[in-house]
Amino acid sequence: MAAPASTVHDHQQRYVAPYRFGAVVTPNDGVDLARPTRGLWVGGAGNLNRDLVGDGGTVLLSGVPAGTQLPLNVRRVRATSTTATLIVALW
Repeated sequence: MAAPASTVHDHQQRYVAPYRFGAVVTPNDGVDLARPTRGLWVGGAGNLNRDLVGDGGTVLLSGVPAGTQLPLNVRRVRATSTTATLIVALW
């Protein structure tokens, strides 16, 4: 059975539409981002230690190249073990 048109449209707006906002991220072990992300931009190569939305699990991404866009739902970028720089939250 096909999903109602409004559900399909809402899904497309949330996950396919271009990002509309961005904010510089200062990694912090104790403070969540102002809002969950739809993605992160990593301008300077390094490791990225982040907490995912949902289960709250912390995951370390090692060796993220400079200029990488990551489609991640993140609530916190941790300072511990994060060596990547020029990080921007996108939503």
